[in-house]
Amino acid sequence: MSNQSRVAGILALCLMVTLGAGIGAALAETKKSTVQKSPESYSLGYGDIIDVLVWKEPDFSLENTVIRLDGKITLPLVSDVTAAGRTTRQLKSTLESVLRKYIDNPVVTVILREARSQRFYILGEVIQAGEYPLSKELTVLQAFAIAGGFTEWANKKEIFVLRRNDKGDSMIRINYHDILSGKDLKGNIVLLADDTIMVP
Repeated sequence: MSNQSRVAGILALCLMVTLGAGIGAALAETKKSTVQKSPESYSLGYGDIIDVLVWKEPDFSLENTVIRLDGKITLPLVSDVTAAGRTTRQLKSTLESVLRKYIDNPVVTVILREARSQRFYILGEVIQAGEYPLSKELTVLQAFAIAGGFTEWANKKEIFVLRRNDKGDSMIRINYHDILSGKDLKGNIVLLADDTIMVP
C-alpha cells in the first residue's frame, strides 16, 4: 500500500470516529432530555381521553371519557370535576377527595388513553409535514424522526422553531448539523405545546 493510500485511510478513519462520537453525544443528550420529566407530568386539557377507575365502585367509574371544552368531566352520581390543567396524579387526588363524601377510603386510578390537547407542528421540507400530538417530552431531533426526516432540498442549517408565550412570539434557530456533530447539543431543545418547526 502506498503512503498516499495509507494517509487517505487514516483520514477516513478519523472522520468516521469524529462523526460517530458526535452522533453518540447527540443521542445521549436526546436521551437525557427525554427522561428529565416523567410522563405523569403531562397536563390534561380539552379533548384528551381518559379513564377514571374507582376500585370496587363501577358506578363511579368512567371509560373513554373526553375532557370537555370547559375543561371538566362529569363523575357519575357526583358532579362536574375540573380535569384540565391537572396531571393524572393531581386529578386522582382531587377525585379521591370528592368521593370521600360517598365512599370510605376511595382508591382512584386515572389513565390517559389518548393525548389530544397538546400538539406541535412541523412545516416545510420534511417528508410528512403536519400536526402531531405532544403526549410526552419530545426534542427537535425526535420531531424530525416523527416527520419522516428531511427532503433532499431541506436547508438543515436554517431551521426555526416558532414559540408562543405570554410575551408574544419568539424564534429559535436550529442547526441540525451542529446538533448531530455534537457542536451544539443545547440546540436539541425540548418542544412545548403549540411549537411550530419550520424547515426551509
